[in-house]
Amino acid sequence: MTAIEFNNISKLYRLGTVSTGTLAHDLKRWWTVNVRGKEDPYLTIGETNDRSTKGQSDYVWALKDIDFKVEQGDVVGIIGKNGAGKSTLLKILSKVTAPTTGTIRARGRIGSLLEVGTGFHPEMTGRENIYLNGAILGMTKQEITRKLDEIVDFSGCERYIDTPVKRYSSGMMVRLGFAVAAHLDPEILVVDEVLAVGDAEFQKKAIGKMQDVSKGEGRTVLFVSHNMAAVKSLCHRGILLEKGMIKENGIVEEVIGHYLKGDNAIENHKTWNNPTITKGPFTLLEIGIRKVDCQFEDVIRMEDETIIQVKYHLSKDVDCFYTVFHIKNERGEKILTSTCREKIDVKHGSGYYEQTCHIPCRYLNYGNYSLDLHAMMDKKILLTEEDIISWTIVNESVKEGVWLGRVEGDILPDFDYIDKKISQ
Repeated sequence: MTAIEFNNISKLYRLGTVSTGTLAHDLKRWWTVNVRGKEDPYLTIGETNDRSTKGQSDYVWALKDIDFKVEQGDVVGIIGKNGAGKSTLLKILSKVTAPTTGTIRARGRIGSLLEVGTGFHPEMTGRENIYLNGAILGMTKQEITRKLDEIVDFSGCERYIDTPVKRYSSGMMVRLGFAVAAHLDPEILVVDEVLAVGDAEFQKKAIGKMQDVSKGEGRTVLFVSHNMAAVKSLCHRGILLEKGMIKENGIVEEVIGHYLKGDNAIENHKTWNNPTITKGPFTLLEIGIRKVDCQFEDVIRMEDETIIQVKYHLSKDVDCFYTVFHIKNERGEKILTSTCREKIDVKHGSGYYEQTCHIPCRYLNYGNYSLDLHAMMDKKILLTEEDIISWTIVNESVKEGVWLGRVEGDILPDFDYIDKKISQ
């Protein structure tokens, strides 16, 4: 059964001022749309939502032509850069604001946690705000009272429950707000980027609760976050928003992989024909990174053994030729160097070659990486290509309901451990 259906949802904003700026423009707009039944003239002049560039119009599409369905019990992660339209989409669903065009059909009560302290009154106590928030969500006083102890216990704020929330930290407000939204039985739970404010203990509890809500109780969750580990741990589907439009909608790890890769022109596979990359007798024909027995387009996970594949041509016999790889993390720091010099016969005759380097599974942490290639001849650098390819490794091993963030470090080697008892 479809729980939420977005049909051609668009949202137009005027930058800088509220409304169209003058009473005359507002009256003209109202007359055109409501009396004459024609299309809103301001809908035709809006520009794409690109926060990094200066536009020619004062009107911008925060969302444009959003169409997708969410089935009951689905957990959908909505990801994208800042300003992509994620929060606007959830605010429209929560009826905080209305769409400019299109309709949303939602079956069931919606519980929303869009910002820290959403719906809280700072002068009221935590207990009073639970009743206030529950009433906003459509619950009766008896229903709230029945679940009050459970809500307070989950929030971990029992000592301060009768203290005005203006004295709460931002993390405590998130704890209480999430506890209310998750325990008052909404058919649809909408959570914006708020869990990042909480500590690791609360994040773990919150992710586990959302898993229980979706799987155990068959409720629907829409989750916005910039932490891809949390999205991967919780969600089955992913939706990538870019400049107010849906760029991708599909399996969450694939969507995350494409999001992390971004618009970088560097790719995980390149070939050259004409012009070629040539220096001396060496000509680079192809370089890429992929899983074993898979295509270059496939998503690479931590559990996959991966291959760096290089194809090249030597125009003459070379007494000493080998390659050196530098792998760099997403901050541009070199985290390891590898060379084939000790593994192959460095004496090469003229001809075409294919070289492969195997990286063990679970050796690199999940994230973005790039590679520098050095072609060496006679122990000197013949050719250097920096950041020649890049790739993304996705974490597939996070257990459901458990998330404490990314493990520190870029390399996760599988060392041997021996633990033996040496005395009573």
